[in-house]
Amino acid sequence: MKKELIIRSNSNTVDFAMLNEGKLIELDKEVGKNMFSVGDIFVAKIRKTIPGLNAAFINVGHEKDGFLHYHDLGPKLLSLSKFVEEIDTKKVKSFSFSKFKFEKDIPKNGLIKDCLKAQQTTLVQVIKEPISTKGPRLSSEISLAGRFMVLIPFSERISISQKIKSQDEKKRLKTLVKNIKPKGFGVIIRTVAKNKSVSELEGDLKDLILRWKRLCINFSKSDSYPTKILGEINRTTSKLRDVFDDSFSNIYLDDPSLHSEIREYIKLIAPGKSSIVKLYKGVTPIFEKYGIERQIKSSFGRTVSMQKGAYLIIEHTEALHVIDVNSGNRSNKSENQEQTALEVNLIAASEIARQLRLRDMGGIVVIDFIDMLKHENRRKLFNHFKTEMESDRAKHKILPPSKIGLKLNLMFSILIIFL
Repeated sequence: MKKELIIRSNSNTVDFAMLNEGKLIELDKEVGKNMFSVGDIFVAKIRKTIPGLNAAFINVGHEKDGFLHYHDLGPKLLSLSKFVEEIDTKKVKSFSFSKFKFEKDIPKNGLIKDCLKAQQTTLVQVIKEPISTKGPRLSSEISLAGRFMVLIPFSERISISQKIKSQDEKKRLKTLVKNIKPKGFGVIIRTVAKNKSVSELEGDLKDLILRWKRLCINFSKSDSYPTKILGEINRTTSKLRDVFDDSFSNIYLDDPSLHSEIREYIKLIAPGKSSIVKLYKGVTPIFEKYGIERQIKSSFGRTVSMQKGAYLIIEHTEALHVIDVNSGNRSNKSENQEQTALEVNLIAASEIARQLRLRDMGGIVVIDFIDMLKHENRRKLFNHFKTEMESDRAKHKILPPSKIGLKLNLMFSILIIFL
């Protein structure tokens, strides 16, 4: 598998295009300087709680208040609130948890008014950027993302990515992290940690602990609220942190300063791969050179053409997304209808997995595949689709093929739910 990342830089935007064997599989954009990026952490005051919504509105400096729902408080809210109060009143100078006494977890389905009050100082993290007339979505469950792991303060839990299948590797990673992590910090081990050495994991963990200490120091020095006390690394670097692995063969950029920045970052996280970062100096615009503009134009319409004459129809509604698979003129070229259906469905499954990433589709997705009579063909399609979806970083659940009755028609469908 040959993966490439093409990065185009303009005056105030940076565009990212990920290619797999020359085919566009992911598209992203960074626009200017965003003061409210996902991952940013603020110290702020609660403006008011709304019992009817079981949520609180918090002033984080945006024109619209940030929204914090009870389910985004995290079970360790009371411990967080105690720690925040101790820093705010200058009662604590050490930012480790070696002597910190943790409070009990809050109820899973409690009430916001029992946990927070107006004008209370708290730490919150942006989990969804502001859009249109809505302020940022916030969480009190603070997390710091690194290359190989995610650090969760006020926890002791060690979790491992479900994409790591080997039980021996899971056991190795869990034992290793348990031995090196400090008290009071939970860890989520990311997929890219698979087969990594002790020194690599320990180095990543030390960097995250230093970021936590820097957060606390910034908080202790802040004298006005709201204040951003820790910003997410820039989108370009965070993109590489999340997607980069050994399968990348090239990273092309058209901006010299950005090229230097990315090359230094790759040297830091994968010293042996820094040579794949290359500065593009051609006259033809970089997205045209690598066929990205053409693929963008052909991939985002209501109708998506596929090989062998088949095509998809993608419909967006308020409640869900519906994708209809059509064989086109392919059905006229084969005497075996079942085999034709299987061929088209397998092609469609691969293209749909790509489209979900390209369009950043979420929520409920219903896919109407071409009906097949044989159970083994249905199972083959389901397994193939699950394999194609493994590269999607969004958490999702795929339900097996079933007959779903809509009005008087029956659809042979696979349902995906993005969580």
